[in-house]
Amino acid sequence: PSAVGAPGFHRVAPFALRNQRGETVTGDTLAGRIYVANFFFSSCNGICPKMLANLRRVQAAFAADHHVVLVSHTVAPAADTEAVLRRYADANGVLDGKWHLLTGPRDAIYDLARRSYFAEKRLGLERRPGEFLHTENMFLIDGNGRIRGVYNATLPADVDRAMDDIRALLREGHEAG
Repeated sequence: PSAVGAPGFHRVAPFALRNQRGETVTGDTLAGRIYVANFFFSSCNGICPKMLANLRRVQAAFAADHHVVLVSHTVAPAADTEAVLRRYADANGVLDGKWHLLTGPRDAIYDLARRSYFAEKRLGLERRPGEFLHTENMFLIDGNGRIRGVYNATLPADVDRAMDDIRALLREGHEAG
């Protein structure tokens, strides 16, 4: 806990993206709330369906707690328009206000993923600008925008651990920053 409050502790960079309802979601929108973030694309038939199933468990576990939300950033924003994300949300039980499916400029999403969430395993390696981002990681972010945990969203045991950590943050009062 003392290290988390230290000056200069890493925070997710400011962002402004659009959700499945066409609403702008920013870091300020999420301030004071605990959130789970991940990266996906709606037409993925690989790891994304497993992540979706596990994230639905997180949504269900915290459905009544307004301090906890989910944020899924598309890594294929040219295909995943707001309308596509709306249909995906409707088809997959994504609750408006509880779970934001975000799209926007590709460069902004990829920069956020790589420089703010450190979403890829190959940290520090140079990327070609067009290199595709695909990760099974999900990130637990506290009410101050700090990364508090990284989990494999395809593994139920890791998702259980993340939910335990969310409960611990709620008990500690970190949702209010």
